[in-house]
Amino acid sequence: METSKTGGLVVMAASKKYPDELRERATRLVVEARRDPHAASGAIRRIANQLGVHPEALRTWVKRAENDEEVRAADGIAPGERLVRQSRHAV
Repeated sequence: METSKTGGLVVMAASKKYPDELRERATRLVVEARRDPHAASGAIRRIANQLGVHPEALRTWVKRAENDEEVRAADGIAPGERLVRQSRHAV
């Protein structure tokens, strides 16, 4: 464990095992597969194996995405609208 010169602990961020692009792609593939009744069963495990991702990691990403979508729906904001609103405020 490292300490700073002032005696405090130095906390280093853990590196991500999977790139954000892979997380987004894998999550999108699962969501799309679940829309098809023939592909829904075992979608997480199948897609995780195809992309070299641990199935539990993918399950967590999908669950988080579903929760985020529920929050957006409860806010009455369309999925893309929040990004548009944020970009307007950033200018």
